[in-house]
Amino acid sequence: MNTEALQALAAGLRGETIAAADDRYDEARKVWNSTVDKRPAAIVRARGVADVIDAVNFAREQGMGVSVRGGGHHVSGAAVLDGGLVIDLSEMRSVRVDVAARRVRAEGGALLMDLDRETLAHGLVVPTGLFSETGVAGLTLSGGYGWLRRKYGLSCDNLVSADVVTADGRFVQASADENPDLFWALRGGGTDLGVVTSFEFRAHPIGELVYFLFTAYPADEAPRVLRALDDFMKTAPRDASPLAVIWTFPPTEAYPEEVWHKPFVAVVGPYTGAVEEGERVYEPLRKLGEPLLEISERMPFSIVQKLFDEEYPRDGRYYWKSTYLKRLDDEAIATLVKMGELRPSPATSLDIWPMGGAIADFGPQDSPLANRDASYLIGIESNWRSLQDDAANIAWARDTQAALAPYSTGASYLNFEDATEAGRVRTAYGPSYDRLVAVKRRYDPTNLFRSRRGLID
Repeated sequence: MNTEALQALAAGLRGETIAAADDRYDEARKVWNSTVDKRPAAIVRARGVADVIDAVNFAREQGMGVSVRGGGHHVSGAAVLDGGLVIDLSEMRSVRVDVAARRVRAEGGALLMDLDRETLAHGLVVPTGLFSETGVAGLTLSGGYGWLRRKYGLSCDNLVSADVVTADGRFVQASADENPDLFWALRGGGTDLGVVTSFEFRAHPIGELVYFLFTAYPADEAPRVLRALDDFMKTAPRDASPLAVIWTFPPTEAYPEEVWHKPFVAVVGPYTGAVEEGERVYEPLRKLGEPLLEISERMPFSIVQKLFDEEYPRDGRYYWKSTYLKRLDDEAIATLVKMGELRPSPATSLDIWPMGGAIADFGPQDSPLANRDASYLIGIESNWRSLQDDAANIAWARDTQAALAPYSTGASYLNFEDATEAGRVRTAYGPSYDRLVAVKRRYDPTNLFRSRRGLID
């Protein structure tokens, strides 16, 4: 990288540049996952679209690869590229709500907490993920599973348009009417298609309160609880988007001291219809035996969106895998229970996400994201705190993914995956992979954007 050229870039920006020699460099390159230790050549903190255009043109002219940082929350640290240029959108977080049209526009650095704060003030919501510090951009561009998935689909399914800076420095809009091929690809096709400077979403009404299910049973009840969940989901209404979790209660004020450090299996999730109806619908999952802890209650959706933030701190160490299951039969359940017992860290969890509902309403004509007809998505989340425990926790996640392979579609969800293994990107997009590659080649033929294992390398 030419230092004089970087200085010239900096002189024209509203934002700022941070080079490796700067005092702020080490802090600026940090992301949520503390196992990530990548060293970009420089970071541009953009404050507007013009800054992004200048940064893209600079990187292309210097022959540098580019990664884009929104929330910096992806488990692989995809926001930071070794030796490349990071275009950091973290100062572009504005959100604007059009209440009458039920449309929301969020800048590329917005977090879920920013989106929720503005939409919920008007009784509206955009389907997003589960942790309030997650970036809207990365979540949407690779899918976006969350509490509203069965009711309204994924985040990417609710994308109406996007403003994008392409690899040649052009500012374009992508929608069903403008650059429709790029719009299709952005709806779940990954982060390396351009710099999305703003997203326009479809918003949906939500009540002042929702009923939230949280019933935890002793860990040895896991086989019975998972079978019951599978039976429940066969007739569950779309307003019900629960998940099951095999985990250990952390020693925090969120839980009574008598359950601290105890492993458990729980069914958790909101009901987005009438509160009274939610209590009735979820009752079978609350009556499976003597619970270890029962804290199901009515609450604002704003609280639901932050319930598990404390368990995923920014200084934690994380390594995640994922897989889609064709079915949750006795053999798959036995494997989940066994691997749950072998978790090397009490902070590690196995998350069992029922699919169905609106997820399957969208197909390859709408989005490149495949595996929508799977029965379950499994989040294999190794979470720990000490450097010396890295090897054991990484090995457990890989072993768990391998153990579930006989029941799997063979594919992963890339927001829960580091995507460094050969073939993971292809299976995530299935029959849409070749079309997605064609869009990538059209808009980024030199692979300027390369934050993950790319469609073209």
